[in-house]
Amino acid sequence: MSDVPALLPVEEARARILERCAPLPTEWVPGDDALGRALAEDVLARRTLPPWDNSAMDGYAVRTADLSSPLPVRLTVGETVFAGKLPTRELTPGTCARIMTGAPLPPGADAVVMRERTRPLAPDSVEVLEAVAPGNFIRPRGEDAREGDVLLGRGTPLGIPELGLLWAQGMTSVPVPRRPRVAVLSTGDELCRADEPPDGRIVDTNAPALALAVRRAGGLPTLLGIARDTREAVQEALARTDGFDVVLTSAGVSVGDHDFVKDALGALGVEQHFWRVAIKPGKPLVVGQRGPTLFFGLPGNPTSSLVTFELFVRPALRRLLGIQDVEPPRVSGRLDGRLSKPPGLAHFVRVTVSWRAGELWAKPLGTQTSGVLRSASAATHLLHFPREISSLTDGSHVELLPLSWVA
Repeated sequence: MSDVPALLPVEEARARILERCAPLPTEWVPGDDALGRALAEDVLARRTLPPWDNSAMDGYAVRTADLSSPLPVRLTVGETVFAGKLPTRELTPGTCARIMTGAPLPPGADAVVMRERTRPLAPDSVEVLEAVAPGNFIRPRGEDAREGDVLLGRGTPLGIPELGLLWAQGMTSVPVPRRPRVAVLSTGDELCRADEPPDGRIVDTNAPALALAVRRAGGLPTLLGIARDTREAVQEALARTDGFDVVLTSAGVSVGDHDFVKDALGALGVEQHFWRVAIKPGKPLVVGQRGPTLFFGLPGNPTSSLVTFELFVRPALRRLLGIQDVEPPRVSGRLDGRLSKPPGLAHFVRVTVSWRAGELWAKPLGTQTSGVLRSASAATHLLHFPREISSLTDGSHVELLPLSWVA
């Protein structure tokens, strides 16, 4: 462990990456293609919504002044107002209007009594059984948006409700950073494609898995295939990455005789920002840059590549998409079991969680080796076991990171 003090803490490594990420150039895209990106500019409301006071309930639009008499109060029903139709009569003393949810309030009405608090007497007469205050069950004009106001600010991440707001304004396209173009390269003589006979090799799962992770994070992945274990082959493959915003490689970043990724990056003029992070799995991570392109040399073990993607690459892609708050989400829980390790490396332990007595309980999976995908498949969260701590007892309060690769 003599090299541990020189390793970069995970938080500092992520901060160094993010300070080199700026939103990509703006494009206008249909709303359904903007999901997961952030607005590139302020969007002003074009319409006041709702455009009129409307009913939040099926019932009767009333004048509250008419309900001051001892209950029940008998009112004359002047008309029925359906959603999508405008009222035709103003309420006068002693009258009301049958009204449906979402329908505009008639002039003169200042409250709605829900249907369950009334008793119809005839087609044009109803008894109101309870008094209500002004504004009862009314959605006021402009409650959602007012024309000319900032509806959503620059940098707002676009989820489904935000896109609903934009569609309600009649906006069919929105300004967002373009999606990052990401090259994905595997390295290793021991690898073959899934459609090839193994012949003593193992199937490359890293590249297709990382490509799916890129797509889920909002990027556009391109698979570059498998580079063999020579510096020339790795360098030739990396030389084909011009025009990409991010390049991901897996394997070849440690200290083995066939680990050529760092040398190949250096030969291509990539400035190395750091190498090795104080985490497990995923310590031999290398990050560099050439021009605007970010290079991530991820570890070769399948779970290590997925964990380092989650901790470092996904936040970078989200920042390129214009999102500012890109730190991995965290929730609090308790440890179901015991964990121990030497101090020095932060461990990200694969766990499953269950809800018990109002708290999340995290149970470590049986294997934590970084070459096993089955435990990555079973995991729902990563448990952060801090670098300076050597043991966690049963019931310890822990920090949990929900996994974005969970279906």
